[in-house]
Amino acid sequence: MPDFQAWTVGHQQRFEEVLRHLLPQADIAPQRLHAAMRYSALDGGKRVRPLLAFAAGELAGAPLERVNFAAAAVELIHAYSLVHDDMPCMDDDVLRRGKPTCHVEYDEATALLVGDALQSLAFQLLSEYTLSSDPTRQLKMVKLLATASGSRGMAGGQAFDLASVGKRLDLSELEFMHIHKTGALIRAAILLGAYCGDALGQAQLDRLDHYGKCIGLAFQVVDDVLDAEADTATLGKTAGKDADNDKPTYVTLLGVGAARKMADELHQEALSSLSEFGARARRLRELADFIVMRKY
Repeated sequence: MPDFQAWTVGHQQRFEEVLRHLLPQADIAPQRLHAAMRYSALDGGKRVRPLLAFAAGELAGAPLERVNFAAAAVELIHAYSLVHDDMPCMDDDVLRRGKPTCHVEYDEATALLVGDALQSLAFQLLSEYTLSSDPTRQLKMVKLLATASGSRGMAGGQAFDLASVGKRLDLSELEFMHIHKTGALIRAAILLGAYCGDALGQAQLDRLDHYGKCIGLAFQVVDDVLDAEADTATLGKTAGKDADNDKPTYVTLLGVGAARKMADELHQEALSSLSEFGARARRLRELADFIVMRKY
């Protein structure tokens, strides 16, 4: 079995080709929109959500070709959210994944349409390809991603984030925001990967979901620490943006030391949730380690 770095790089490189194939080609009309979609979704990012889907799929014995489509759907939702988040009406950022944001490279109207089109394509993938031998389960997967993306998930978390600028939130309010804004899509990636494989019992799915909840929060805590400590070149996006925009973060609420301690505690809780799965959860454990210990 390959080590974690080889497994990660292998999946990242292969998944990049999957996305290149699934996205509309840039020479198909409307060419500018399709080029901007590819610009925004390809050649960047850690691909954490697809990697989580692949790891959960391995745990559940899922065929890789099925997980490809589920992972792509999640990543397209994530890519659309970044395009919209970076726009002047939201976070107004000019750098993402080490290159100009979509609205800077193209224009605001194109960026808006890119997000809309990437979101639509995600649900097209979930409905066009066979992801489960049980049609009812596949329909549940569509609902799962829709819920994780909408007002009770990622979009709702972003709305809460925008409404919180300049305010001081307590820890429970900050967690509520990030369980939705960041955590919902991470949890969806894990469950979608698992649903592509053998039918797991509800108790097992609940443990995977709790792992996702913990690691999703840990991901955001580490993001806040890196935003405060790392530089723009390392992050590939504008460092210190949250502080400049007077946004509440785990660092502003707790301080760097306590925020890191919280990430470590969430890390351990996530690992505990996987205890019954044994060796099948190896990649999920390694991804939890990576998420908490990453430098970018």
